[in-house]
Amino acid sequence: MNIEDIVRKIGPVVWPLLFFSILSLSVIFERLWFWLRILTQERKIVDRVLDAARDDWGLAAEIAERADRQPIGRFLYAPLSLPRRDPETFRLALEATAENELSLMRRGEKVLELVIAVAPLLGLFGTVWGLIQSLESINISDLGTSATAGATSGIGESLYSTAAGLVVAIVSLIFYRYFQALLVNQVKVFRQAGNEMELLYRQFPPTDTTLRPRRALSEVVVGDKDTKQENSRSPRKRGRNKFSEPPQTTESDSPESEDK
Repeated sequence: MNIEDIVRKIGPVVWPLLFFSILSLSVIFERLWFWLRILTQERKIVDRVLDAARDDWGLAAEIAERADRQPIGRFLYAPLSLPRRDPETFRLALEATAENELSLMRRGEKVLELVIAVAPLLGLFGTVWGLIQSLESINISDLGTSATAGATSGIGESLYSTAAGLVVAIVSLIFYRYFQALLVNQVKVFRQAGNEMELLYRQFPPTDTTLRPRRALSEVVVGDKDTKQENSRSPRKRGRNKFSEPPQTTESDSPESEDK
């Protein structure tokens, strides 16, 4: 049995089933690549940021900022980039960023849910359509004769559409549950990393200079040096303008005082 025979037996629902299967596979491959990049790098990012935060909050902010392509990097950098730095604001920034990042990780779930719900129904519709076509070709006078052999074979072929729809739905459901499990694990990772970061923040509260990224600090230092150099330069001596107003004369310099 070749592919052409399978397509013929499935019937007209083969094209929407093919569309939903391609859609499901594209989401599955994209999510697999997404989770592969996260699971191989996030533990290193968390360890580096937390280790740096114990000694230098500016370095920790710089490491988290460089990892902004990862959800965990954006999660850790959010509280470190705030202008107001108190424990309550720090915790709220972690919670808000975690909720946003976890919602972005659910991308593609609605597509898989649609395929899981629609694919079996399409397969069932193809089966019902095939049964209708087969039963319409049977006459009452032909019952019990060899003329009904083609109708019975048509009924068997109509079940191929149900099988195809179930295969598409089962594969989508397996990966959908797998991605759900990875998302639950991410909730634990975010909660643990956020708690450790907040604990370090409360134990070793940073100052304005220690929490500022090192890149900003270097710019400030360079700016201060330039300002000092400009201030250290001696201004040029300005000559008196000959067109300026003459100096006021005192009584001792006036002619009347000389006559006296």
